[in-house]
Amino acid sequence: MTLLLSVVFVALVFEYINGFHDTANSIATVVSTKVLTPRQAIVLAAGTNLLGALVGDAVAKTVSSGLVDATYVTSTTLICALLGGIIWNLVTWWFGLPSSSSHALVGGLCGATLASAHTNWGAIIWARHLGGPWYKDEGLLYKVILPMFTSPVAGLILGFLLMTSLFLLLRNWRPRMVNAVFGKLQLGSAAYMGFAHGSNDAQKTMGIIALALVAGTQAGTLDQVPPWLEFLRHPMHHTASGKDVIAPWIKVMCALTMAAGTAAGGWRIIRTMGHRMVRLQPVNGFAAETTAATVLLVAARLGMPVSTTHAITTSIMGVGMAKRWRALNLTVVEQILWAWFLTLPMTAVLGYVLRRLTM
Repeated sequence: MTLLLSVVFVALVFEYINGFHDTANSIATVVSTKVLTPRQAIVLAAGTNLLGALVGDAVAKTVSSGLVDATYVTSTTLICALLGGIIWNLVTWWFGLPSSSSHALVGGLCGATLASAHTNWGAIIWARHLGGPWYKDEGLLYKVILPMFTSPVAGLILGFLLMTSLFLLLRNWRPRMVNAVFGKLQLGSAAYMGFAHGSNDAQKTMGIIALALVAGTQAGTLDQVPPWLEFLRHPMHHTASGKDVIAPWIKVMCALTMAAGTAAGGWRIIRTMGHRMVRLQPVNGFAAETTAATVLLVAARLGMPVSTTHAITTSIMGVGMAKRWRALNLTVVEQILWAWFLTLPMTAVLGYVLRRLTM
Protein backbone atom coordinates (compact mmCIF):
# COMPACT_ATOMS: atom_id res chain seq x y z
CA MET A 1 0.00 0.00 0.00
CA THR A 2 2.84 2.38 0.88
CA LEU A 3 4.54 1.61 -2.42
CA LEU A 4 1.34 2.33 -4.33
CA LEU A 5 0.91 5.70 -2.61
CA SER A 6 4.56 6.39 -3.45
CA VAL A 7 3.71 5.95 -7.13
CA VAL A 8 0.96 8.55 -6.85
CA PHE A 9 3.34 10.94 -5.05
CA VAL A 10 6.18 10.52 -7.58
CA ALA A 11 3.65 10.91 -10.42
CA LEU A 12 2.53 14.22 -8.97
CA VAL A 13 6.17 15.32 -8.61
CA PHE A 14 6.60 14.54 -12.32
CA GLU A 15 3.44 16.51 -13.08
CA TYR A 16 4.72 19.50 -11.10
CA ILE A 17 8.08 19.43 -12.89
CA ASN A 18 6.25 19.02 -16.18
CA GLY A 19 4.35 22.19 -15.34
CA PHE A 20 7.38 24.42 -14.79
CA HIS A 21 9.49 22.61 -17.44
CA ASP A 22 6.82 23.19 -20.08
CA THR A 23 5.65 26.63 -18.95
CA ALA A 24 7.65 28.04 -21.84
CA ASN A 25 5.43 26.12 -24.26
CA SER A 26 2.49 28.23 -23.23
CA ILE A 27 4.01 31.62 -22.55
CA ALA A 28 7.42 32.04 -24.23
CA THR A 29 5.98 33.79 -27.26
CA VAL A 30 3.60 36.09 -25.37
CA VAL A 31 6.47 37.10 -23.05
CA SER A 32 9.01 37.61 -25.84
CA THR A 33 6.60 39.86 -27.77
CA LYS A 34 6.03 41.88 -24.56
CA VAL A 35 2.25 41.50 -24.81
CA LEU A 36 2.25 40.30 -21.18
CA THR A 37 4.75 40.49 -18.36
CA PRO A 38 6.21 37.14 -17.24
CA ARG A 39 4.07 37.17 -14.08
CA GLN A 40 0.86 37.94 -16.01
CA ALA A 41 1.68 35.26 -18.57
CA ILE A 42 2.24 32.63 -15.88
CA VAL A 43 -1.13 33.39 -14.28
CA LEU A 44 -2.80 33.03 -17.69
CA ALA A 45 -0.95 29.80 -18.44
CA ALA A 46 -1.72 28.27 -15.04
CA GLY A 47 -5.43 29.00 -15.35
CA THR A 48 -5.79 27.74 -18.92
CA ASN A 49 -3.65 24.65 -18.19
CA LEU A 50 -6.03 23.84 -15.35
CA LEU A 51 -9.08 24.11 -17.60
CA GLY A 52 -7.48 22.09 -20.39
CA ALA A 53 -6.46 19.31 -18.03
CA LEU A 54 -10.06 18.80 -16.93
CA VAL A 55 -11.35 18.30 -20.48
CA GLY A 56 -11.22 14.84 -22.08
CA ASP A 57 -9.16 11.79 -21.19
CA ALA A 58 -8.22 10.10 -24.48
CA VAL A 59 -4.50 10.64 -23.91
CA ALA A 60 -4.75 9.40 -20.32
CA LYS A 61 -6.42 6.19 -21.45
CA THR A 62 -3.69 5.66 -24.08
CA VAL A 63 -0.99 5.89 -21.41
CA SER A 64 -2.89 3.74 -18.91
CA SER A 65 -3.79 0.92 -21.29
CA GLY A 66 -2.43 1.42 -24.80
CA LEU A 67 1.37 1.45 -24.52
CA VAL A 68 2.58 -1.41 -22.33
CA ASP A 69 1.22 -4.71 -21.07
CA ALA A 70 -0.09 -4.07 -17.54
CA THR A 71 0.86 -7.67 -16.66
CA TYR A 72 4.48 -6.54 -16.32
CA VAL A 73 3.75 -3.25 -14.58
CA THR A 74 4.25 -2.97 -10.82
CA SER A 75 4.42 0.03 -8.53
CA THR A 76 8.22 -0.16 -8.62
CA THR A 77 8.12 -0.21 -12.42
CA LEU A 78 6.12 3.02 -12.49
CA ILE A 79 8.32 4.74 -9.91
CA CYS A 80 11.41 3.90 -11.99
CA ALA A 81 9.69 5.11 -15.16
CA LEU A 82 8.72 8.40 -13.53
CA LEU A 83 12.17 8.90 -12.01
CA GLY A 84 13.74 8.40 -15.44
CA GLY A 85 11.49 11.12 -16.86
CA ILE A 86 12.10 13.43 -13.90
CA ILE A 87 15.90 13.12 -14.17
CA TRP A 88 15.84 13.88 -17.91
CA ASN A 89 13.48 16.82 -17.46
CA LEU A 90 15.69 18.37 -14.80
CA VAL A 91 18.85 17.90 -16.88
CA THR A 92 17.34 19.50 -19.98
CA TRP A 93 15.75 22.26 -17.89
CA TRP A 94 19.15 23.05 -16.37
CA PHE A 95 20.64 23.51 -19.84
CA GLY A 96 17.60 25.45 -21.05
CA LEU A 97 16.65 22.88 -23.68
CA PRO A 98 12.92 22.45 -24.44
CA SER A 99 12.85 18.65 -24.53
CA SER A 100 9.64 16.65 -24.46
CA SER A 101 8.16 15.68 -21.09
CA SER A 102 5.75 13.45 -23.00
CA HIS A 103 8.50 11.41 -24.62
CA ALA A 104 10.46 11.40 -21.36
CA LEU A 105 7.52 9.72 -19.65
CA VAL A 106 6.87 7.26 -22.50
CA GLY A 107 10.56 6.36 -22.76
CA GLY A 108 10.87 5.82 -19.03
CA LEU A 109 7.72 3.68 -18.99
CA CYS A 110 8.89 1.48 -21.87
CA GLY A 111 12.39 1.03 -20.43
CA ALA A 112 11.17 0.19 -16.93
CA THR A 113 8.51 -2.21 -18.23
CA LEU A 114 11.06 -3.96 -20.45
CA ALA A 115 13.27 -4.49 -17.39
CA SER A 116 10.31 -5.87 -15.45
CA ALA A 117 9.50 -8.24 -18.31
CA HIS A 118 13.09 -9.55 -18.51
CA THR A 119 13.61 -8.53 -22.17
CA ASN A 120 10.17 -9.70 -23.25
CA TRP A 121 9.57 -7.17 -26.05
CA GLY A 122 5.92 -8.13 -26.21
CA ALA A 123 5.47 -6.17 -23.00
CA ILE A 124 6.29 -3.01 -24.88
CA ILE A 125 4.53 -3.34 -28.24
CA TRP A 126 2.26 -6.36 -27.73
CA ALA A 127 3.38 -7.65 -31.14
CA ARG A 128 3.48 -11.33 -30.20
CA HIS A 129 -0.04 -11.77 -31.59
CA LEU A 130 -1.39 -10.51 -34.88
CA GLY A 131 -4.07 -8.55 -33.05
CA GLY A 132 -1.62 -6.61 -30.87
CA PRO A 133 -1.55 -2.78 -30.82
CA TRP A 134 1.50 -2.74 -33.12
CA TYR A 135 -0.87 -3.75 -35.92
CA LYS A 136 -3.84 -1.67 -34.85
CA ASP A 137 -4.48 2.04 -34.63
CA GLU A 138 -3.04 2.08 -31.10
CA GLY A 139 0.14 1.23 -29.24
CA LEU A 140 3.62 2.67 -29.60
CA LEU A 141 3.78 2.79 -33.40
CA TYR A 142 0.58 4.73 -34.06
CA LYS A 143 0.20 6.58 -30.77
CA VAL A 144 3.81 7.67 -30.15
CA ILE A 145 6.36 6.96 -32.88
CA LEU A 146 4.47 8.23 -35.93
CA PRO A 147 3.06 11.31 -34.13
CA MET A 148 6.59 11.98 -32.84
CA PHE A 149 7.54 12.85 -36.43
CA THR A 150 4.26 14.03 -37.91
CA SER A 151 3.30 16.55 -35.21
CA PRO A 152 6.54 18.59 -35.47
CA VAL A 153 6.33 18.52 -39.26
CA ALA A 154 2.72 19.68 -39.06
CA GLY A 155 3.74 22.51 -36.73
CA LEU A 156 6.54 23.60 -39.05
CA ILE A 157 4.46 23.55 -42.23
CA LEU A 158 1.28 25.03 -40.76
CA GLY A 159 3.25 27.73 -38.94
CA PHE A 160 4.98 28.68 -42.17
CA LEU A 161 1.72 28.71 -44.14
CA LEU A 162 -0.23 30.70 -41.55
CA MET A 163 2.53 33.29 -41.19
CA THR A 164 2.89 33.60 -44.97
CA SER A 165 -0.87 34.11 -45.29
CA LEU A 166 -0.79 36.79 -42.61
CA PHE A 167 2.06 38.57 -44.36
CA LEU A 168 -0.03 38.68 -47.55
CA LEU A 169 -3.17 39.87 -45.75
CA LEU A 170 -1.36 42.52 -43.73
CA ARG A 171 1.12 43.78 -46.32
CA ASN A 172 -0.62 47.18 -46.54
CA TRP A 173 -1.04 47.64 -42.78
CA ARG A 174 1.19 49.95 -40.81
CA PRO A 175 3.50 48.16 -38.35
CA ARG A 176 1.97 50.04 -35.40
CA MET A 177 -1.53 48.86 -36.38
CA VAL A 178 -0.34 45.25 -36.81
CA ASN A 179 1.29 45.24 -33.36
CA ALA A 180 -1.75 46.84 -31.73
CA VAL A 181 -4.25 44.40 -33.25
CA PHE A 182 -2.20 41.24 -32.77
CA GLY A 183 -1.12 42.29 -29.31
CA LYS A 184 -4.77 41.84 -28.33
CA LEU A 185 -5.29 38.73 -30.46
CA GLN A 186 -2.25 37.11 -28.92
CA LEU A 187 -3.96 37.11 -25.54
CA GLY A 188 -6.49 34.74 -27.06
CA SER A 189 -3.88 32.59 -28.81
CA ALA A 190 -1.82 32.33 -25.59
CA ALA A 191 -4.90 31.17 -23.69
CA TYR A 192 -5.65 28.72 -26.51
CA MET A 193 -2.10 27.38 -26.25
CA GLY A 194 -2.33 27.01 -22.47
CA PHE A 195 -5.63 25.14 -22.78
CA ALA A 196 -4.19 22.80 -25.42
CA HIS A 197 -1.10 22.17 -23.30
CA GLY A 198 -3.23 21.17 -20.33
CA SER A 199 -5.50 18.96 -22.44
CA ASN A 200 -2.54 16.92 -23.66
CA ASP A 201 0.26 17.04 -21.10
CA ALA A 202 -1.64 16.76 -17.82
CA GLN A 203 -3.43 13.65 -19.05
CA LYS A 204 -0.23 11.64 -19.29
CA THR A 205 0.25 11.59 -15.53
CA MET A 206 -3.46 10.86 -15.09
CA GLY A 207 -2.86 7.73 -17.16
CA ILE A 208 0.13 6.69 -15.03
CA ILE A 209 -1.85 7.04 -11.79
CA ALA A 210 -4.80 5.13 -13.25
CA LEU A 211 -2.44 2.40 -14.49
CA ALA A 212 -0.87 2.10 -11.02
CA LEU A 213 -4.22 1.86 -9.25
CA VAL A 214 -5.67 -0.62 -11.75
CA ALA A 215 -2.56 -2.80 -11.32
CA GLY A 216 -2.87 -2.45 -7.53
CA THR A 217 -6.52 -3.50 -7.64
CA GLN A 218 -5.71 -6.54 -9.79
CA ALA A 219 -2.91 -7.54 -7.41
CA GLY A 220 -5.17 -7.21 -4.38
CA THR A 221 -3.08 -4.40 -2.89
CA LEU A 222 -6.18 -2.27 -2.37
CA ASP A 223 -8.37 -4.98 -0.88
CA GLN A 224 -7.91 -3.75 2.69
CA VAL A 225 -7.79 0.02 2.23
CA PRO A 226 -9.34 2.09 5.03
CA PRO A 227 -12.69 3.78 4.30
CA TRP A 228 -11.13 7.21 3.82
CA LEU A 229 -8.96 5.80 0.98
CA GLU A 230 -11.77 3.87 -0.69
CA PHE A 231 -11.67 6.23 -3.69
CA LEU A 232 -8.31 4.67 -4.67
CA ARG A 233 -10.15 1.50 -5.65
CA HIS A 234 -11.96 3.35 -8.43
CA PRO A 235 -9.44 4.95 -10.80
CA MET A 236 -11.81 4.42 -13.73
CA HIS A 237 -15.30 5.92 -13.71
CA HIS A 238 -18.14 4.14 -15.51
CA THR A 239 -20.35 6.67 -17.34
CA ALA A 240 -24.01 6.39 -18.25
CA SER A 241 -23.01 5.85 -21.89
CA GLY A 242 -21.16 2.69 -20.89
CA LYS A 243 -17.65 4.08 -21.38
CA ASP A 244 -14.86 3.91 -18.82
CA VAL A 245 -13.17 7.25 -18.21
CA ILE A 246 -10.47 8.43 -15.81
CA ALA A 247 -12.01 9.13 -12.39
CA PRO A 248 -12.73 12.84 -11.78
CA TRP A 249 -10.58 12.97 -8.63
CA ILE A 250 -7.49 11.95 -10.65
CA LYS A 251 -8.22 14.67 -13.22
CA VAL A 252 -8.62 17.38 -10.58
CA MET A 253 -5.51 16.33 -8.65
CA CYS A 254 -3.29 16.26 -11.75
CA ALA A 255 -4.77 19.47 -13.13
CA LEU A 256 -4.10 21.38 -9.91
CA THR A 257 -0.56 19.99 -9.65
CA MET A 258 0.31 20.99 -13.21
CA ALA A 259 -1.17 24.45 -12.66
CA ALA A 260 0.99 24.83 -9.54
CA GLY A 261 4.08 23.77 -11.48
CA THR A 262 3.20 26.17 -14.27
CA ALA A 263 2.92 28.99 -11.75
CA ALA A 264 6.49 28.26 -10.62
CA GLY A 265 7.78 29.24 -14.05
CA GLY A 266 10.65 27.90 -16.15
CA TRP A 267 12.75 30.88 -17.10
CA ARG A 268 15.70 29.04 -18.65
CA ILE A 269 13.52 27.44 -21.34
CA ILE A 270 11.42 30.58 -21.79
CA ARG A 271 14.62 32.42 -22.70
CA THR A 272 15.61 29.77 -25.25
CA MET A 273 12.26 29.63 -27.00
CA GLY A 274 11.26 33.27 -26.73
CA HIS A 275 14.55 35.00 -27.45
CA ARG A 276 17.44 32.81 -28.53
CA MET A 277 15.78 30.81 -31.32
CA VAL A 278 14.07 33.63 -33.26
CA ARG A 279 12.92 37.18 -32.50
CA LEU A 280 9.14 37.46 -32.48
CA GLN A 281 6.55 40.21 -32.92
CA PRO A 282 2.92 39.85 -31.70
CA VAL A 283 1.74 38.67 -35.13
CA ASN A 284 4.45 35.98 -35.14
CA GLY A 285 3.52 34.88 -31.62
CA PHE A 286 -0.14 34.67 -32.60
CA ALA A 287 0.67 32.48 -35.62
CA ALA A 288 2.97 30.15 -33.65
CA GLU A 289 0.59 29.69 -30.71
CA THR A 290 -2.47 29.16 -32.87
CA THR A 291 -0.68 26.58 -35.00
CA ALA A 292 0.76 24.63 -32.08
CA ALA A 293 -2.46 24.66 -30.05
CA THR A 294 -4.43 23.31 -33.01
CA VAL A 295 -1.94 20.46 -33.54
CA LEU A 296 -2.11 19.59 -29.83
CA LEU A 297 -5.90 19.57 -29.61
CA VAL A 298 -6.23 17.35 -32.67
CA ALA A 299 -3.67 14.95 -31.18
CA ALA A 300 -5.43 14.97 -27.80
CA ARG A 301 -8.72 14.17 -29.50
CA LEU A 302 -7.05 11.15 -31.14
CA GLY A 303 -5.50 10.01 -27.86
CA MET A 304 -1.92 10.70 -29.01
CA PRO A 305 0.48 11.81 -26.24
CA VAL A 306 2.45 14.10 -28.52
CA SER A 307 5.03 16.61 -27.42
CA THR A 308 3.81 20.12 -26.66
CA THR A 309 7.44 21.20 -26.86
CA HIS A 310 7.87 19.82 -30.37
CA ALA A 311 4.64 21.39 -31.60
CA ILE A 312 5.33 24.93 -30.35
CA THR A 313 9.04 24.84 -31.20
CA THR A 314 8.52 23.80 -34.81
CA SER A 315 5.64 26.26 -35.12
CA ILE A 316 8.03 29.02 -34.04
CA MET A 317 10.57 27.71 -36.55
CA GLY A 318 7.95 27.76 -39.32
CA VAL A 319 6.98 31.32 -38.43
CA GLY A 320 10.64 32.33 -38.39
CA MET A 321 11.21 30.76 -41.80
CA ALA A 322 8.27 32.74 -43.19
CA LYS A 323 10.03 35.94 -42.04
CA ARG A 324 13.32 34.84 -43.59
CA TRP A 325 15.40 31.70 -43.32
CA ARG A 326 18.27 33.49 -41.61
CA ALA A 327 15.93 34.66 -38.86
CA LEU A 328 16.47 31.30 -37.15
CA ASN A 329 19.43 30.76 -34.84
CA LEU A 330 20.48 27.43 -36.34
CA THR A 331 22.93 26.66 -33.52
CA VAL A 332 20.08 26.74 -30.99
CA VAL A 333 17.84 24.76 -33.35
CA GLU A 334 20.53 22.07 -33.62
CA GLN A 335 20.79 21.81 -29.81
CA ILE A 336 17.01 21.44 -29.54
CA LEU A 337 16.91 18.73 -32.21
CA TRP A 338 19.59 16.72 -30.41
CA ALA A 339 17.57 16.95 -27.18
CA TRP A 340 14.52 15.68 -29.07
CA PHE A 341 16.22 12.67 -30.59
CA LEU A 342 17.92 11.68 -27.36
CA THR A 343 14.86 11.95 -25.10
CA LEU A 344 13.16 8.61 -25.85
CA PRO A 345 16.30 6.41 -25.83
CA MET A 346 17.91 8.15 -22.85
CA THR A 347 14.80 7.97 -20.66
CA ALA A 348 14.23 4.37 -21.74
CA VAL A 349 17.77 3.55 -20.61
CA LEU A 350 17.26 5.44 -17.33
CA GLY A 351 13.98 3.64 -16.67
CA TYR A 352 15.54 0.27 -17.54
CA VAL A 353 18.63 0.77 -15.37
CA LEU A 354 16.67 2.08 -12.39
CA ARG A 355 14.28 -0.87 -12.57
CA ARG A 356 17.08 -3.41 -12.87
CA LEU A 357 18.79 -1.89 -9.82
CA THR A 358 15.66 -2.57 -7.76
CA MET A 359 15.29 -6.20 -8.84
